[in-house]
Amino acid sequence: MASRIPRLIQRFPIPDASGPESIAFDPTGGGPYTGVFDGRILRWDPIQSRWITFAVTTPIRTSCEGSHDHTLTESKCGRPLGLDFNKRTGELYIADAYRGLLVVGPKGGVATQLATLAQGHPFRLTNDVVVDQTNGLVYFTDSSIKYPRKDYGSILSTRDNTGRLLVYDPITRAVTVLANGLMFPNGVALSQRGDFILVTETTNGRVLRYWLRPAPGKSAGTIELFAQLPGNPDNIRKNQNGDFWVAMNSRGVPNFTGLGMIARLDQNGKIVVVPQDPTGAMWRHASHVHEDRGSLWIGSVVESAIVRLRI
Repeated sequence: MASRIPRLIQRFPIPDASGPESIAFDPTGGGPYTGVFDGRILRWDPIQSRWITFAVTTPIRTSCEGSHDHTLTESKCGRPLGLDFNKRTGELYIADAYRGLLVVGPKGGVATQLATLAQGHPFRLTNDVVVDQTNGLVYFTDSSIKYPRKDYGSILSTRDNTGRLLVYDPITRAVTVLANGLMFPNGVALSQRGDFILVTETTNGRVLRYWLRPAPGKSAGTIELFAQLPGNPDNIRKNQNGDFWVAMNSRGVPNFTGLGMIARLDQNGKIVVVPQDPTGAMWRHASHVHEDRGSLWIGSVVESAIVRLRI
């Protein structure tokens, strides 16, 4: 396992909000886009060199923005976590912790709610989302059917196992549960060939593989261990070569305030690189790693900035 030190290129402060959980780029390469604590989706405008509001996940915005304890208002204002674009349509799919699965068009605005429950159980913590670019299917996680996002510490401490991996079909508008009984399912990522999907299980510090299509010795629907990790994972994303970047935080730290790390896994689940943190602080709350054109973009569940590193 190799280790190297990336070079910090740029820090993108968010002056009036925090918690840029996930990162996405639109079909033209524009962005980054990220969701923050007050229910907004922000887009970086390189011409103005500032963040602008692209979309919101709730239509009523009274008392949402501004400096206050957002844990008291996020159930009303929304808390966008996972983001992923359909590259063909330009639609942005959003996993909002309180509002469920949503979508917004290429021009932004108020997101449309697509799904809020499956098999009679409402989503309590919709967490991450990934779009299959070949067929438009949308895979996402519901971390618990018991606890909302504000009580995520209880999911860890009670070892709650009511989390689910789901898929939404935009043609039929149906939601299907692919796997349940998961312990804090969090990030999701599709393989290069679209034959399996990965889901991080935060409580157990591991990545699970769910086979979407039959493979040698595996039938569709089989779920198995893909990688055991040295920390509690958050989001996971595939890079252009088919490897996977995963953001982690210290094991056994229920509020995610311990030392963090990022790692790249190969297509067999082996950790191939763990870069050192050149910022000295940002990875302490790492939530997302997105590789794009020779750079790593690092999101944070609580910080007020995104950082870009050269690799």
